[in-house]
Amino acid sequence: MRELKKKCWREKVTAEITVTHLQQFAHEMGTNLSATEVAQFLNQNGLAQNVWMHMMQAGEQYIKSNLKSKCPAVRTADRAALRATMVH
Repeated sequence: MRELKKKCWREKVTAEITVTHLQQFAHEMGTNLSATEVAQFLNQNGLAQNVWMHMMQAGEQYIKSNLKSKCPAVRTADRAALRATMVH
């Protein structure tokens, strides 16, 4: 993965894996795939949907781990009191 140098303000993050990315991955593994072969690969047995789900899960885990380390932890007693007020 190439390193991104430009940093700018974001309101959302959109990630995609393109045909070119998959062709590069295949090349790194010692094989070549045409654009047609990549499309066929992505569309067999719901693979593209599974890739998307894994990307979302990985992103969620990454964000949560960063939030956990950067945000002050809410004390257990404060969480219980917050839950009680939300229930009523």
